[in-house]
Amino acid sequence: MFTDPLSPYGLTWGEMVAWWADRQQTDPNDRRTAHALYARLAASLDSEPEHLLFRTYCARYGAEGADELPALIPQVYLHYDPYTRRTPGHTTALARQRMGFLLLTPDRSRIVIEVDGIQHYADATGKASPRLYSEMVAEDRRLRLMGYVAVRQPSGSW
Repeated sequence: MFTDPLSPYGLTWGEMVAWWADRQQTDPNDRRTAHALYARLAASLDSEPEHLLFRTYCARYGAEGADELPALIPQVYLHYDPYTRRTPGHTTALARQRMGFLLLTPDRSRIVIEVDGIQHYADATGKASPRLYSEMVAEDRRLRLMGYVAVRQPSGSW
């Protein structure tokens, strides 16, 4: 769990690698350290569309200056988000507490990216479920009220 104070830049890939290197007692400038962190994060992903999003975003980490990009953090539980933990009145996690991906940006925005499978809006037979959809919309509203920007992409549209 990342517990270091956040910089004014949010949470960058370079900061994540430095944190990981400290925990693993490795050199943060050794590319193997960044690759090990990437592999650890990628192992938490549930679906091929999530892997595709993560690989595509992280391909930018190899570019010049990419260490300053916001880290794309997969499978974050809301109560582990360092901004949320410090929010006055925050006592519990959301019912749908696991976020697909989280970006903590320089302007202190918290962007949640969800790659939704059919189970988020349809029953076991694949029939659209107004109940499931309304639960998802209610949780998105609750996220927005807590200061998050939620972006959803159905996985079937990849």
